[in-house]
Parts: sequence; structure tokens; C-alpha cells
Amino acid sequence: MFSNLEQTFRWYGPADPVTLATITQTGATGVVNALHHIPTGEVWSLDEIETRKNIIQASGLTWSVVESVNIHESIRTGAKERDAYIKKYIETLTNLYKANIKTVCYNFMPVLDWTRTDIDYRLPNGASALRFFAPALAAFDLYILERPGAFDEFNFDQQNEAKLYLDSLDGDAKKTLTKNVMAGLPGTHDVLTIDQFREHLERYKDIDAAALKQNLAYFLRAIIPEAEKLGIKMCIHPDDPPFPIFGLPRIISTEQDLEFVVNAAPSTSNGLTFCTGSLGAREDNDLPGIVNRLGQHFHFLHLRNVQREAGGSFHEANHLGGSSDMYAVMKNIILEQKRRADTGRDDVAIPMRPDHGHKLLDDFRYNTFPGYSAIGRLKGLAELRGLEMGIKRSL
Repeated sequence: MFSNLEQTFRWYGPADPVTLATITQTGATGVVNALHHIPTGEVWSLDEIETRKNIIQASGLTWSVVESVNIHESIRTGAKERDAYIKKYIETLTNLYKANIKTVCYNFMPVLDWTRTDIDYRLPNGASALRFFAPALAAFDLYILERPGAFDEFNFDQQNEAKLYLDSLDGDAKKTLTKNVMAGLPGTHDVLTIDQFREHLERYKDIDAAALKQNLAYFLRAIIPEAEKLGIKMCIHPDDPPFPIFGLPRIISTEQDLEFVVNAAPSTSNGLTFCTGSLGAREDNDLPGIVNRLGQHFHFLHLRNVQREAGGSFHEANHLGGSSDMYAVMKNIILEQKRRADTGRDDVAIPMRPDHGHKLLDDFRYNTFPGYSAIGRLKGLAELRGLEMGIKRSL
């Protein structure tokens, strides 16, 4: 039998309440990490990389995947200084290669890396989940952010739902909604202010989906040849949520978008992060089919499930529950592993991590990053590990 998936856990660095000692007890062998203290766009020095790598290895774990080497907004917007930032990005990739870290996840989402309206949505069993509630986002966009042109993007019923939702909130609840929506910055508890967010949105006023895709293609054609020389595997993460919000384009939301990425710069170094939660928030995404058709390009797996709700809303479900058929997804991933083993590829043990766990039990005692509890993700990893073993034994 071929190798199992490499089991990994995301870790946010020395300040993360979910410690490396905790991660070793989950059964994971790899860590997904990034140097979040270095400003976006600046070079990660070899010394900084080695320092973090040594901390991880001292706990008996491996730094398996970088998530993420974040992309400067100048690259996304196609600003005149983008070439300078692309050069710095390649310098970081070179230093990662020197440290023998060769899988790099990234995304091309404008401004916010992810968006939720509720980061403490209580399920019937008392567990806490992340939730995207469409009327809440519309209420924020229309009546708190007061974004110009927003009313043109919501129909009458959506506007009415948003106003009813807004009127149900007191002052503190409105502040909480604002904080939750503005909290989607990577690896930090920092939250954008309304004015800062408006400034970011202004940079994108003339950038539609076609322009953003061309900026992504420009980036890929610049870095992928260099990544290929280094043997580094780049893997883009889908949009979260996978549809436009705040007038910002979303360009990595469907199977067609994923095909655009791999065709923009064909190379074994130009691959995908397959996130079942992000893609699964859209009913029209056929997740098992995407594995069949594009699985050869997968360098990293984020396995989680969402329960889709009416009107584009969704919340984080149990890893084996929710709206997506995780059994069918896992089975097709295993069949992709078999194809790799049969053709002699050396990347059969695809790194995977349980994404976005509920807060359970003692998780409530710790101020973890939203979705990154210890026990909730441990539960998800155990379920996924068992599902993988069961399917492999049945083949």
C-alpha cells in the first residue's frame, strides 16, 4: 500500500495558545506555519526561517508547508512597484529552498484573507463555530460601511433582510459584527478600522475580475519558472467565501478558476491547495469531480466541511458532516495517490490538515485564532485519519 497523507496542523508561532507540545499529541507529524511577524512584501531572511524551523524541529515535528507567503497588494493591483515586490517574493522562495522547505500555500484574495460575520456561532450541542450569514454581511456593507454602490449589488429582498437584521442589533452587537468582518487578516488578532478598510477598497475601484486574473497570471509567469528551478511547489488557496463581497472580485472560486491558474503558467511547481470548505460553500462546485479532474495539481489539502444555508449563508460543520460528501472526496484523493504511486511520483504523501475546528470542551479557555482550536481540530484530524484508513483498507 502507498503512503498515507501527511498529517499536519496549522501553528501560528510562539504566541499561539495551541502549542507545539499540544500538536505532537494530536498525531500530526507536520506543522503548517508562516512568519507572520514579517510585514507582507518583505523578504524572509534565511536566519529568520532557520530560527523558526529549529523551534519546530526541537518539538519533534517538521515544518511541512508554508501558509502563507503573503502577496503584497501592489502585485494584486498591478501597481508600478509590483516587479520590486515580485523580486522580494522570489528571494523569500530562495531562502525557503535553502532551508529545505518546499511547499508554499498562498492566496490572491483582495484585502481580507477570509470573511465571517460570526466567530462564535453556537451549535445545538454548545460547540462554537464560524458562520457567514449573508444578511449580516449585507447589513454591514449597506448601513455600517456605507460603501458607495452597495445598494446596486443587493436586490430589494436582500436590502430588506439586511435592514431587519441591523435593527435587531444593539450598539455592542453592531461593534461585534464590525470586528468579526474586519478580522480576516492573516496570523494576527489585529482588526482593520472602517476607514482603513475604505482605503483598501478604493485601491480596487477600477479592478474587475478580468483585471485581477491578469495580475495573477503576471505574478505566476514571473515566479513559477524560479520556483521550478528551486523545486518549490506553489499552491494557491481558493477564495473564502467563494463569491464577490464588498464589490471586490473573487477569481479562485470555481473549477474553471482553478483551471485558469494551472494553465496560466504550466509547471509541476504551479499547483493548487484543495480546500473543501472554501469550494464547498458553493453548491455548484463538484468537489469529488474536481479531485478527479485536477487532483494531479494538488500540493496541499485543507479538509473541512460547511453546512450551506439559504441565500449564500453557511457555517462550519463537523468534518465528516455538512453539505459536502467527504467520503467521496477522500476516496478520490486516495485514488489520486494511487495514480501518483503507479507513475512513480515522489509526492504521494500529500500534506493535509484539518481546517477550521469547532471550539469544544477546554477550547473555550483559550483565545485561539478563529477556527484554530486544539480539541476541535484534533477531533477533525481523528475523523479524517479514520476515514482515510477505512477507505484504503477497503480498496
